[in-house]
Amino acid sequence: MLEDVPDIQALTIRAYTKWLDITPRPPRPITADYNQAFFDHRFDLLVDQGQIIGLVETTQQGDELMIVNVAVSPDRQGEGHGALLMRHAEHIAQNARLRGTRLYTNKLMSSNIALYERLGYVFEKETIHDLGTIAVHMVRPLMNQKGA
Repeated sequence: MLEDVPDIQALTIRAYTKWLDITPRPPRPITADYNQAFFDHRFDLLVDQGQIIGLVETTQQGDELMIVNVAVSPDRQGEGHGALLMRHAEHIAQNARLRGTRLYTNKLMSSNIALYERLGYVFEKETIHDLGTIAVHMVRPLMNQKGA
């Protein structure tokens, strides 16, 4: 709901702050316009005792679901919530009969890349962005409803 936008933004900033000393520029989720993103993307929230502890932000791109952002509250990281949110995105893609999911992340965020690899995401390519930032593009093909 629209009233969740300030909490979504605050959670995302908390979750990505740990990367500020590692990456050459703030991660895109920190600088995103969540008022606009709320209308352009789907947000699924993980709530515990009335508090948002995690979220996955997605948008359909062609026949795939782009995972724009996965964020988990720093005090709840390491409990499996990130993996749960990623699997949730895959279920959204399956229910929409999409070919798979995709994402990209900063190459310096090695623990994120390791998590995505454990979840079955495979390297597709690297692209160079501003300030020499290298984005690692990863995909996870999904079985369609017919099993093909």
